[in-house]
Amino acid sequence: MDTRKTGSEGEERVTLERAVRLLLDHCSIIAETERCSVLDCTGRILADDVYAKGDQPPFDRSPVDGYACRSCDITDASSENPVYLEVVEEIDAGSWPTRAVGSGQAARIMTGAPIPAGADCCIYQEKTDYGETCVAVFQGCQQHGNYCFRGEDIQAGTAVLKRGTRLTYVEAGILAGLGLCEVTVYRKIRAAVLASGDELTEPGQPLQPGKIYDSNLYFLAVRLRELGIEVPVCRRVPDSEAEMAEALGDACQKADLVITTGGVSVGKRDIMHQALAMAGARRLFWKILIKPGMPTIGSVLNGTPVISLSGNPFGALADFELLCRPAFESMTGDSFYAPRMRNAILSRGFLKSSPSRRFLRGRFENGEVWIPEVKKHASGILSSMAGCNCLVDISAGTERIEAGESVTICDLSLDR
Repeated sequence: MDTRKTGSEGEERVTLERAVRLLLDHCSIIAETERCSVLDCTGRILADDVYAKGDQPPFDRSPVDGYACRSCDITDASSENPVYLEVVEEIDAGSWPTRAVGSGQAARIMTGAPIPAGADCCIYQEKTDYGETCVAVFQGCQQHGNYCFRGEDIQAGTAVLKRGTRLTYVEAGILAGLGLCEVTVYRKIRAAVLASGDELTEPGQPLQPGKIYDSNLYFLAVRLRELGIEVPVCRRVPDSEAEMAEALGDACQKADLVITTGGVSVGKRDIMHQALAMAGARRLFWKILIKPGMPTIGSVLNGTPVISLSGNPFGALADFELLCRPAFESMTGDSFYAPRMRNAILSRGFLKSSPSRRFLRGRFENGEVWIPEVKKHASGILSSMAGCNCLVDISAGTERIEAGESVTICDLSLDR
């Protein structure tokens, strides 16, 4: 039976929200963990709470280059009436004081160096005569002025970072400051990419008549890697139902999600429906009520979600962002992956009617969104996406949108 026509398996012509829900019902949470170098931790998700084993800083220290002394000794110091203090030693960052500071004494001290016993403040060297054995102080300083206390950043026993935190360069610095060189993280998402089409040619090879270069495989794989996702399978498959079925089975053993592109319509060479059936996949839906990318198939094979995208580049791009990214969020619990919807003001009108829900490419900046010229919106055109950073969500039945109106966009940027 041809399920492409009867819809006897799975749901047909579903809303975007329904398609996402059906996929999320079959996404497994990634629980496996591994150790990761702090130098390589960016974008990884902490699998355990991180506690401080010691205070940070581990001692009282000076935040300035100057002199550590007793505040009561320099209360009345001024340019006209300097206070003279005996310099008993010099303390550099990385060294340790050997003497306490007593009445009428000071220690030359550098930024980050430990404050010696007896001193309760540090005076800027610019407020002195830079004396080596005896220093003239020209300004007073209150108790604990220019004074960093032990543990003022982090106290021993504190839960510094929580499980589920996405690590950036800031967290890397915190971890290193705690003395950690490795941390336990969840393993990365693994997504396989399969491109269908006998017409596809590998970039760099001569282009024969009737052939096109394969762009979808490349932008999907690169986008996945931009998102920090491993791509264990990335290959083209001939227009053979049996070969695609075999490729699907192999990919599902290696990935948390399988993405295919091409072969999803109803032409004689559109193999995905039959290939999925041959592989034993259970169809969840076919056709989403959006443009572009309507002929998309969602299925599950051996417990692994499979999202079969259009072969048209922009249709594949739009549906990848709208369907795959919610799946990645579900697998990790990390909102970084979620499509980020926000409002924007249209800087130039879009005067073409949209009978069905439509997503347009756009450039969002400073609260406004600009849409490229109308003739560049075909789903087979990818070039006009260059410089764009969002999808503009146009509701079904919209006749036209004037400049200055508010629209909803899906922000594709990775900044959070």
